[in-house]
Amino acid sequence: MTTTTESKIDQLYGYVQERCLWQFYSRTWDRQENIDGVLGKAAELLTGKELTLDTPQDRLFYADAKIMVKDFQERFPWISEAGPAQIRDLLNGLKERLVAIAITGSKNRELSHSLY
Repeated sequence: MTTTTESKIDQLYGYVQERCLWQFYSRTWDRQENIDGVLGKAAELLTGKELTLDTPQDRLFYADAKIMVKDFQERFPWISEAGPAQIRDLLNGLKERLVAIAITGSKNRELSHSLY
């Protein structure tokens, strides 16, 4: 990964850490589902793919992604200039970092407690 790509992922990550609560749901599976869902919808929005909004969950992820993408475009003008492959790389890097921090690196043992 290039220094420029890493810097852009840092910027996106800083925004998500500051503004998005969906990454901090109470269970591991729920955090993963939200990270995958919101970033998946964000990728669809940023790359111009046709959105699928068949389920209430799809619409929830879309609502969060729509706000996030609008802010990304306002705060980080370079994202509008990126091609689909670069956007996928950036969002995959962001996803990896979020999972590492919010799930695999979390010291919160309640995230995967068997009684919950």
